[in-house]
Amino acid sequence: MIRILLVDDERMVCAHLRAILSRADDLEVVGEAHDGAEAVEAVVRLAPDVVLMDIRMPGVDGLTATERACELPDPPKIIMLTTFDLDEYAVRALRAGAVGFLLKDTDPEDLADVVRVAAEGHAVISPALTRRLISAFAPGEPARRAARALVAELTERETEVLTCLAQGLSNSQTGARLFLSETTVKGYVSRLLGKLGCANRTQAALLAYDADLVTRT
Repeated sequence: MIRILLVDDERMVCAHLRAILSRADDLEVVGEAHDGAEAVEAVVRLAPDVVLMDIRMPGVDGLTATERACELPDPPKIIMLTTFDLDEYAVRALRAGAVGFLLKDTDPEDLADVVRVAAEGHAVISPALTRRLISAFAPGEPARRAARALVAELTERETEVLTCLAQGLSNSQTGARLFLSETTVKGYVSRLLGKLGCANRTQAALLAYDADLVTRT
């Protein structure tokens, strides 16, 4: 079971998230917190695997709580969940130690898959934010050549999976597009991360953009 802590100052949001996540047999919501200080205490007390953390909360905000939680021994994987589609929040959240940054309008059907990906240690970022952040840091030609050389070592199927990953598709969505099981997609992702020398999905997505597998918008 993947143990989840929900952190949001709006109790209705927590109730909504709990209802969505409780549909999955492998996910368990072990607690809620409604401000940053309470969140850190809950992390210590409940030892969740994944935390869905709101950013703007009274008192200690989500970014500060994330920094504090990530300093703990064996910290959880923290996904920032917010309504604010601002790059500055995404950058600060990731620098604070979060593994993901999602907007609250993320499709409910994708949320459980996102939690599973984060629990495995992979980064997850809202596709809209990924495109905007990537376009702000266009690589030079040497970086493009290096990225193309790495991608050239992938099999055709691995390249297809990488393209889907760079487009922000979840494992289940990738499987549906390529007619593969979700387990098979996970295997491909693990192998291509190793071949590319990437620590997580976000790094692989950046490399895919550098190699021009996906068009910058």
